Amino acid sequence: MDMPNLNTTHQFDVIIVGSGGAGLSLALSLPEHLNIAVLAKSTLTDASTYYAQGGVAAVLDETDSIQQHIDDTMIAGAHLCELDAVKHTVEGGRPSVDFLLNHGVQFTLDEDEQLHLTREGGHSQRRIIHSADATGKAISTTLVERAREKKNIVIFENYIAIDLITTHKLGHKQQPNRAVGLYALDESNEKVHTFLAPFTALACGGAMKAYLYTSNPDIATGDGIAMAYRAGCRVANMEFNQFHPTCLYHPQARSFLITEAMRGEGAYLRLPDGERFMLRFDERAELAPRDIVARAIDYEIKRLGIRHVWLDITHKPKHFVKEHFPTLYARLLELGIDITQDMIPVVPAAHYTCGGVVVNENSQTDIAGLYAIGETSYTGLHGANRMASNSLLECFVYGMSAAKDIEAKLDQPFESPDVPEWDASQSTNPDEDVVILQNWDELRQTMWNYVGIVRTTKRLQRALHRIEMLKKEITEYYQDYHVSKNLIELRNLVMVSEMIVRCAMQRKESRGLHYTLDYPELSEELRKTVLTPPNFTVETPLVNAEV
Repeated sequence: MDMPNLNTTHQFDVIIVGSGGAGLSLALSLPEHLNIAVLAKSTLTDASTYYAQGGVAAVLDETDSIQQHIDDTMIAGAHLCELDAVKHTVEGGRPSVDFLLNHGVQFTLDEDEQLHLTREGGHSQRRIIHSADATGKAISTTLVERAREKKNIVIFENYIAIDLITTHKLGHKQQPNRAVGLYALDESNEKVHTFLAPFTALACGGAMKAYLYTSNPDIATGDGIAMAYRAGCRVANMEFNQFHPTCLYHPQARSFLITEAMRGEGAYLRLPDGERFMLRFDERAELAPRDIVARAIDYEIKRLGIRHVWLDITHKPKHFVKEHFPTLYARLLELGIDITQDMIPVVPAAHYTCGGVVVNENSQTDIAGLYAIGETSYTGLHGANRMASNSLLECFVYGMSAAKDIEAKLDQPFESPDVPEWDASQSTNPDEDVVILQNWDELRQTMWNYVGIVRTTKRLQRALHRIEMLKKEITEYYQDYHVSKNLIELRNLVMVSEMIVRCAMQRKESRGLHYTLDYPELSEELRKTVLTPPNFTVETPLVNAEV
């Protein structure tokens, strides 16, 4: 249900920040007598889920097993995955698929009218359900449609969350820290609204806009991770940033991803001379996990001084390619590339944040009443490298788990404290927005050059030095001027970038997505890197132990 903006203070039972698969699975799983607010930074479908081409990993075939999916996930995650989280997620595969089917998502069927299963990197079996090569679009549009039909779900589009409101922030330090809501900017009139509720969920996606080249939509600025950390939540494993191996290299196609399913269906990676080079790096060749493939491509690009490598599926029948990849075929044809007879120029790009806000199997954070779901969270599922199509699965499993946890706590007493309205009396309109643009560009260039696919201690030190200077400038700017969407995002991005660097500096080994020339070997110790905010207090029991 859409609602006109009448007041600047809103009271709900549950506030959900984000309208992707994680946020909407929570909203649609909650009891219908609850009043739910869904805040979308842009339109409802402008979320990472919408752009996902691959699919949802789930054990559905009799030749597959839960244990095989668990084993594949642990291997892809360089054995840094938390086993309880992996089991919880994998066992939630079939219920997640049922959830999607019950809401009307149309998946591709095989000739027997059964769900067609494809295979992607790291998977030992075909277990990816998909909707051709536009699975995210099918899921997102369907769940958005269902959410709009619900009278108890109120949708706020073009609202960007600024900060969480907690009891400790309000000065009630003698009580356990609890989330009571948040402030959010309405872009349409530049007013700041107050949202209050006993339960708040952050489903804001990841932070890969911190990098110069990324497959992510513009909304992926780490807002949920930064807000949770400022509120007092721990954050873990931010050094593990997944670079998708195959993004289109083309001046007219910014951030266009070439699905991993193409390699799953037999596409080869080639050098300019035609050599199929992945066989030199891993016996699984093109089906090796993403960290290995991305690092191999990066190595060859730097070794040969070339701008990209080639992805080749021209050896497959034309009808096969058009049937399996209709979206890619049509889009690349618009750009002058016929994938049935032309190779595709590709490069790695920042794609997925494997770390995030520490949560338990119910998506509960360190702060009572506050949940984090999807790419915003650290569940322990991905370890040092996310396996393909496990991320959408995680959204649905943990969205439904959070709904059950909230429902179980509805009888707990909650009295919202007095919350002041947003005070902008001491700030003024900015004189030069070019400062934001300059700092944004410098931050993303710094992250790309110094904190990319291959790292060194010296590069990380240089990055941290520059980020600390940028953070100081941005903090001063934030304190002096009225908030804007660009300023809120930049404030969050610089904080998350600092987290990435500090976590990377703690890890004295090369594992999964974190590869450093100074520590090229694996450590015998298995551990996650945890950042604890200065205002952290242990009040909410979490199941996540050290790996």
